[in-house]
This record gives sequence, structure tokens and C-alpha cells, in this order.
Amino acid sequence: MSELEQWVAAAFDEGGPLARSDEGYKPREQQLAMSQAVAKAIARRETLVVEAGTGVGKTFAYLVPALLSGGRALISTATKNLQDQLFMRDLPRLCEALQMPVRIALLKGRSSYLCIHRMNQARYSSELPDRRAVMALSRIEIWAQQTKSGDLAEMDGLDERSPVIPLVSSTRDNCLGSECPEFRACYVVKARREAMEADVVVVNHHLFFADMTLRDTGVAELLPSVDLAVFDEAHQLAEAGVQFLGQMLGTAQLLDFGRDVLGLGLAQARGLQDWQGLQLRLERAARELRLVCAGPLAANGREVRGMLKLAWAERAGRPGFDVALADVSAAAELAIEMLATVMDSSPDFVRLHERAVELRALAEVFASEPEAADVRWIDLTPHQARLIESPLDIREAMIEQLARAPKAWIFTSATLGDDERLTWFTEPAGLDDATVLRVGSPFNYADHARLYIPRNFPKPSEAEHPLQVAALAARCARALGGRTFVLTTTLRALQSIGDGLRREFEQGGDSLMVLQQGAAPKRVLLQQFIDDPRSVLVGSASFWEGIDVPGDTLQCVLIDKLPFPPPNDPLVEARVKRLEAAGRNAFAHYFIAEAAIALKQGGGRLIRTEQDKGLLVVCDPRMAGMNYGRRLREALPPMTRLAEEVEALDWLALLAEERS
Repeated sequence: MSELEQWVAAAFDEGGPLARSDEGYKPREQQLAMSQAVAKAIARRETLVVEAGTGVGKTFAYLVPALLSGGRALISTATKNLQDQLFMRDLPRLCEALQMPVRIALLKGRSSYLCIHRMNQARYSSELPDRRAVMALSRIEIWAQQTKSGDLAEMDGLDERSPVIPLVSSTRDNCLGSECPEFRACYVVKARREAMEADVVVVNHHLFFADMTLRDTGVAELLPSVDLAVFDEAHQLAEAGVQFLGQMLGTAQLLDFGRDVLGLGLAQARGLQDWQGLQLRLERAARELRLVCAGPLAANGREVRGMLKLAWAERAGRPGFDVALADVSAAAELAIEMLATVMDSSPDFVRLHERAVELRALAEVFASEPEAADVRWIDLTPHQARLIESPLDIREAMIEQLARAPKAWIFTSATLGDDERLTWFTEPAGLDDATVLRVGSPFNYADHARLYIPRNFPKPSEAEHPLQVAALAARCARALGGRTFVLTTTLRALQSIGDGLRREFEQGGDSLMVLQQGAAPKRVLLQQFIDDPRSVLVGSASFWEGIDVPGDTLQCVLIDKLPFPPPNDPLVEARVKRLEAAGRNAFAHYFIAEAAIALKQGGGRLIRTEQDKGLLVVCDPRMAGMNYGRRLREALPPMTRLAEEVEALDWLALLAEERS
């Protein structure tokens, strides 16, 4: 056993520093096993993949060895919220408990920080849409006089979707770098400098991959200097990487560029060029590109809801598509010519010229054939279209990273696969040779949780399925007095089940509320559910993970059907083709594995503490009757299975009785 492993064992011991700093601390066998494996990987500079079930305490299991090792560490997590939790709560608490004077730093993407130069320009901008935006800008200007970090998350009540945020923050496209008049006071530069001087730096997956492709976030300088890189919530790593390792041309990019050209042209070079004409040309190119991407949908007057993923072949080569791309290229060429005449007058125009060159290059990329190893598709939303080219996974990129300066790499999550080698995660991440550890949850699922899969239930393909899900959810919520989540696999099912639930409660005269995704921001809906548990929350994709409602506020989770990946998704189709070309069974290797991971995530919302009790219902008879159902059931924690609905309702009634 290495010296570090001994120190880690002592830290987690009953009489150790963690126990002394927290009266409620109890050693957990699973947490100790994980912490020892992390310590061993750090001491040997090896790669470790750990799946740690809910309640293990994986954050402390990797942070304690990281801090005690005395080396520099980079910790990457899935979201900015989790970053803030690590930086503001977990790390300071541990540093105090271990009596370690460690310097910690938080590094986010550019858009998270105030850009003083752009804030100064925003006051004179014509882009402030209404009085509320003007008031928000005034609040930011007052806050700017006292902030030290420039992190916009510090501001109470500033909606992250506010139209003012893009006006007062920078992007890689519009940042002037060292040419900026406010460069010395730049908060992004300050955050990167602090990160380079810190012992522990907290980033997020998007930042990590954005830097890998753009070398623009400061992580590139940081990564070679650390002894340890930890990726928490690693199940989101591959999708974050695929987003950033490819290329994208979006109509919003064209519109943003046009607005910046017009704003700066009128402010700094009025009368020298027809800036308004150029903006209109860019707007037209964006509009035509979106229309040709929408294709028959636009022609039939159909409204796009949510986001549609269209296969590249559905639009590429069709009448008008090449013309629209050529028009984007021509508009970018015109911008290049016009901006070249004023480049000497301001660094702002130099950057705009560079952006125009990049837009023309992207239009040319998408006008040509894709690389054999990449896949292309079109994301279509009510307001924009994005052309995307991406690798199928992050394998090559991660192999390249791991081959560089030797260090310890730790990847961890509650859900990384449904086999002993965790191949769902390790294979596409290029971690075939990593040490793998699976640590189960310390929670008593057999006593505290029940699983019900109704056998005599409509199949998901049958028209009455969503209504029957709503009816069953209503019966469960009545027995429990609300305290129920319904997780759906599609937005269409979300709407049908939400409407069905409201009808059920109205007809039954129930005083139960239906909270539905889309009616309010996710954070607001969740708070309403916590404030008034006599409700049912119906949510889709973003509610399947990252939601933590401990205690008896949430005691029933219904999943409408098995969460198989949509077979017509272009990325899914390309991955299936690759598996079949290699002689592998795509259904077994891909579809079932993906469904197992999603089920574990969704079901994981139910039991969050040792005392929690609840019922998980999967409203899909295939999980009970098909051969692959056993594999999916075994992917879930060991809940006691119920055969009949009456048993499920009796269990919920018992939980309601225990509360009263």
C-alpha cells in the first residue's frame, strides 16, 4: 500500500479528520474502496474508471486523495451548477477538514464572464429589445463596479436566458484578445491567470473539449501542468465532446455577425460602407438557409416544435440547398471585401474580418463531401438551423490526450455501463486499457424501493399508450397524495400525458396539480414541486438526470417507455452502420446499452438518501416480457419487484400512511 493510500484510509477512518469535522459522518465501505482505488491510480499515474452508485459519496472519494496527494489537479464536471457546488461548498469544506491550505480556482467559458468592453458598447447599442433589457443592463453596470470575479452567476435574479447577457459577454468570435482596450482588466484573462497559479482548478466538460478544438479557454496551458485530471459525471463526457470536436454553421451565427457588423460599422465607420445593406444581405442568406433546411415543413406551413434532427441526405443536393450555401459564401465574401477597407481603423474590424473569413470557410466545408469517419446532420428549431459535422465518438481525441504528459486520469459517474468492463463508456472514450471499478450503492433498495412493470399494458406503439400512462400516474399520485414524477422519452408523449393527467384530476375532483416541462423554467418547476408536493411533475430529457429531491417529497417515478435511442437520429444511424460493418449486433451492443444507462439515470431520481422510500414504474410491457428485459432490469438497483398494480398502490398507500 502506497503512502498516499495510507493517508487516505486515515482520513476516512472513524476517528479521522472527516469524522471530526462532521458529526453525521459514518465510514462507508463503498466510499473507502473507491478512495483507495483513486489513491492507487494517482500514486501510479494510471487511468481509472469508477462507476459509483447513488449514496457512495464519490465526490469526497476522489477529492480527498486529490488533495492529500499534494499534486496539481484539474477537476471537470458536467455543468456550471456542479462546478459552483464543488468550488463553493465541497472543496472549501474538505480543505478545512483536512487542514490543507490549498489554492482553488474556478474556470468557466467566456460567456460566463462580464466583458467590460462589450458592456461599454451595449449602452449605445440598438439591440436592447425592451425596457426590461435596459433595466437589466443598468443592474449589470452597477454590479460591475463591485465584482472581483466578473462571473455573471454572482448576480441574483439575472436570468441566464436574458438577451442582455450576449451583449455584455464575449465569445471566441468577437473577443479582441490583447488588442482589447480593456485587456488589462479582463475577467477571462484574470480567471485563467488564477487557474494557472492554483493547486486545484474546477472546469466543465464543454470547456475541456472547446479548448481541445479551439485552444481558446486556457485549459490547453493548464492540462500539461497537472498531475491529476478527474472527470465527474463522466457519462456526459462523450456527448459533450462530440458537440465540440466537429464543425457547425448556424443561421444564428450569420445573424449575430450581421448585427455586430452593423453596430460597429455605424458607430466607428459610418458612411464609409453600406453596413445596413451588408446586414440585410447576411439576414437574407440566413433566412434562405433556414427555409431550405426546413424544406417541406416550411412549404406545408408546419410549425417546428422543439428541435428536429434531420439526416444530411434529406436536404443536401436538393433544389435550393447548394444555392443557399453559395449565398452564405457570397455574403461572407462581400463582408470580407467591405471590412478590409476599414481594418486599419480598429481591432474590432480586424476581428470581424477574421469572422467573415471563418464563415466563408464553413460554407465551403458544408458545400463539399464529408470525411468518411464523420457524420453530418441538420438541427432545426423554431428560430434557427444548424449544419453540423461531427466525429461519431471521442475515442481518437481522448487517446491523443492520454498519450501526452503522464498523469493520473479518473473518470467517474453513477452510470457508466451495464457490464463489468463498462464498455458503454470505455469503448467510445478510448479507455480500453483503463482499470475499471464498480462500486454499488450503500442504500437498502430491497427494503426501501419497489419496481412495478405492468404486463397487461398497451405497447408504446399503440395509440392509447400515453393515455393509459396518464391514468396509471393519476392512480399512483392519488394513493400517494402527489409526490410523483412522470419521465417521458419524447416531447409528444410529454404533451399527451400532461393533458391526460389534467383530465383525470378534473374528472376525479382531485386537488392535485400538474406541473409540465415548458410551462416555466426547469428551476422554477422544481421549486414549485418541492414547495407543494401535492403535485405531479411531467418532464422529458433534462429531468432524467441532475435532479435531486431527497426525502418524502418525491416517492414515485413513472417512466413512460423504454428509452431506446431514436433509430432515425443521424448520429444513431451512423453508429449502427459502423457496428454492423464490424459484424456486431447493433441492438445488443448499442440500443440496449443506451436504454440501460438512461433507465439507471431516470430511476436514480427516486432514492437519494438512506431513509428515502419509493416506487419506480416502467410503463412498458417489453421490459417484463422480452428476452432483453432481464438485462434492463438487472441494470437497475436491486429493488423488490411487484407483479400487480394493487401491490404497487398498496405500497404507495403505506408510504402515505408513514408520513402522516
